Amino acid sequence: MGTEQSNSRRKLRGVNLGSWLLLEKWMVPSLFEGLEATDETTWCAELGEAAPERLRRHWDSFITREDFAWIAARGLNAVRIPVGHWIFGPDYPYHPKYGANPHPFVTGGIQVLDRAMDWAGEFGLGVVLDLHGAPGCQNGFDNGGIKDVCEWHTKVEYLEHTLSVLERLAGRYRGHRALAAIEVLNEPRWDVPTDYLKAFYLAAYERIRRHCPAEQVAVVFHDGFRSYREFLGFMQPPQWQNVIFDLHRYQCFDRRDIDSDIYGHLHKAAGEWRDEADSINAALGLPAICGEWSLGLDLKVVSLWAEGPYNHALEHMDGFQQDLAYRAYAAAQLLSFEKYLGWFFWSYKTETTPAWCFRDCVERGWLPSRFD
Repeated sequence: MGTEQSNSRRKLRGVNLGSWLLLEKWMVPSLFEGLEATDETTWCAELGEAAPERLRRHWDSFITREDFAWIAARGLNAVRIPVGHWIFGPDYPYHPKYGANPHPFVTGGIQVLDRAMDWAGEFGLGVVLDLHGAPGCQNGFDNGGIKDVCEWHTKVEYLEHTLSVLERLAGRYRGHRALAAIEVLNEPRWDVPTDYLKAFYLAAYERIRRHCPAEQVAVVFHDGFRSYREFLGFMQPPQWQNVIFDLHRYQCFDRRDIDSDIYGHLHKAAGEWRDEADSINAALGLPAICGEWSLGLDLKVVSLWAEGPYNHALEHMDGFQQDLAYRAYAAAQLLSFEKYLGWFFWSYKTETTPAWCFRDCVERGWLPSRFD
């Protein structure tokens, strides 16, 4: 994604490589079988000395060079790669969830990321490096590294380590032909104070720009589950350059969505989300991406933390009707998200949930077979 492409604002059509360098139990249940662990932190703490061999085997097999080739062959041009704050190894602050071992996380992830960057470069894919788990956890979800803990914004050493990791990522991959963007923090929760979040975003931008010029690498920030209106006038050019706003859109977590029939889901995707895209494009002054979306409508399959009842729009349909519904829901979302600078499906691969698995969705005909 060199200079010439960022200047012309090539549309990003991509997929997330979730649960690879940051584990999510619902996506890879086989890794968590027989364990109490609910997230990568407690997985590493519980397994102890057995963790490195098991996790490195996962790193080597879950996503391979062949997967990058497959993604590129479908006409996608980007991947978003979630990583944890421990990616560089043991220089991270302690959290009580670590137990007796101050540095429970498996080392070697950075070499896997090096390899991924080179594969992306080989196949012409741009990479959004996404800091998905921060020290102390920024959202209390398993995807933030520690489920049911949201303390990232409560300690200055957590903040400082987060900035340090972002700067090290920027320094390590500066000039790499695959580096399209760095996303400074995934899904900070709605109760992280907006002023604190904005100050962090500004500091993160400054750290990244020490190494990565604006004409080569974008800086991405997430909406923090609040309205884009809270960011009107924020990080505007010319003072801030090549900044991208990220929002994530799902219809399986909120009770109003869960109780919708398929026609309600389609109306929201093609109507409300279209209108939202038009509003953001008109008012925000920054390009936006939908960094996560899926075909998931069944809360139960991601129910690690969610409470039922687990009704959903497709449960009384036969197979033909379900296929129709998934194809329609996919098309409705894509038509809205195409209004943005780009989008990234969550996720490329899951073990047991086809509606969240990009490769399954393509192979079942729910998603298009080509994206160019």
